[in-house]
Amino acid sequence: MTSPRRACSCSDFSRTDLLRRAAAQAGAGLPAIEPGMPTPAGTGLSRRSFLLRTAGVAVAVYGGGALSGRVLEDGIANAAVQAPGNGRVLVSVFLEGGIDSLNVLFPAFDGRYYDLRPQLALKQSDGTPFAEDSRLRWHPSAAALDTLHREGKVTVLPGIGYDHPDKSHFTSRHYWEVGATDAHVVTGWLGRFLDVTGASDNPLQGLSLDNLLQPALATARVPVASLDGPDRYAYSVPKLEAENDLLDTLAELGRANAKAKDPALRQAAAAAAQAHRLRSNLHPFDGGVKSPVAYPAATGNNADFPRRLQGLAAMLGQGLPLRAVALRAPGMFDTHSDQAAELASGLKLAADSLLAFQRDLEARGLADRVLVHVWSEFGRRAKENGSLGTDHGAAGIGFLIGSRARGQMIGEFPGLQNLDEQGNLRATSDFRGVYSAIFEQWFDTDAAQVIPNASQFARPALLK
Repeated sequence: MTSPRRACSCSDFSRTDLLRRAAAQAGAGLPAIEPGMPTPAGTGLSRRSFLLRTAGVAVAVYGGGALSGRVLEDGIANAAVQAPGNGRVLVSVFLEGGIDSLNVLFPAFDGRYYDLRPQLALKQSDGTPFAEDSRLRWHPSAAALDTLHREGKVTVLPGIGYDHPDKSHFTSRHYWEVGATDAHVVTGWLGRFLDVTGASDNPLQGLSLDNLLQPALATARVPVASLDGPDRYAYSVPKLEAENDLLDTLAELGRANAKAKDPALRQAAAAAAQAHRLRSNLHPFDGGVKSPVAYPAATGNNADFPRRLQGLAAMLGQGLPLRAVALRAPGMFDTHSDQAAELASGLKLAADSLLAFQRDLEARGLADRVLVHVWSEFGRRAKENGSLGTDHGAAGIGFLIGSRARGQMIGEFPGLQNLDEQGNLRATSDFRGVYSAIFEQWFDTDAAQVIPNASQFARPALLK
């Protein structure tokens, strides 16, 4: 699979993307990490590829190195059957490149905004008013987020970041992924949560909906997985006719020998029965994913995001045991030049897809179980540059989306009258406090077990 085109990105972004893709494919050989750059979370994790279809790799499992492939496959099958019906799920969506928060929610009546951005500033009549702060308006491409916000299903963090911000893509993204401003941490914030609360044989508990591992899911103890989408999965036997009849027969044999005296026969019987259960759970996707709502149409690499969200809703509908899921949004937000078109197209597809995902969950009766966390590594500089773009900034914007989201702004809009010494927006909320609140309020888990120095960060109220 080729990488999406990076028309406007800087060399730091391109280098970051290259190194992280190599790190995510741990074991295939990594390029040298440049001096001063943190090692990406997940580097060195063992990777196992499961050939679950006649062509290509469907599932890659990371970690769980002491377990055999059979045990991991059995664990998936068991978990697919035993998944709790009311288990809460967090979906982490990454807006790659550092999205321009100042134009996503723009101060339409602030003269300084127009002074700083004579070309890139949106018109006072553009978009729609932000219901919680009359100074702000939504970018027209964020209309779907406005819709959900007015329903009380979007919490906006208009100035999220951290103290002493690092404006490197590589370093700042690493901080967000590991949940600490520490270059030496090598497990992800969601990965450590799974290490504390997860199972030793169920890689679907942490799912990267991608062709590689999202570093936020990197663990030290338990397995996690990457999957391109449930529509790309199939359980099949090459060159076999009457496949369904054979697999059903094997499952019957498995059940018949479940209590055999011979340990080897019991293990084989369990494997046959469990593989049949997993196939039964994923079999509905053989002919593609069926959804009760329409998702946005897209082409090329951009089509992956709505397709994967659509597949995720269907997987949840099938009762698969997912707890933490991570994926990248469409678009490239490192907009050093020609920002207007790039921001508008990427933001619209991301927002429209997230609205469709929420409606899908609602139609399936799953909306109370899922919280979506949307983040980017930083915002952009308040002043436009000479290339009709904006350079790396500090505080950015984030969202929490879902029927259980409180729907009220966390941290005020920073404003343009108190920029930092480099002309960047200052943070009014800390991402580590949000992470801590997610663990404690959503997952009922002590944040101190996961986030370094968690007690130092205020916990905003996230849920209704």
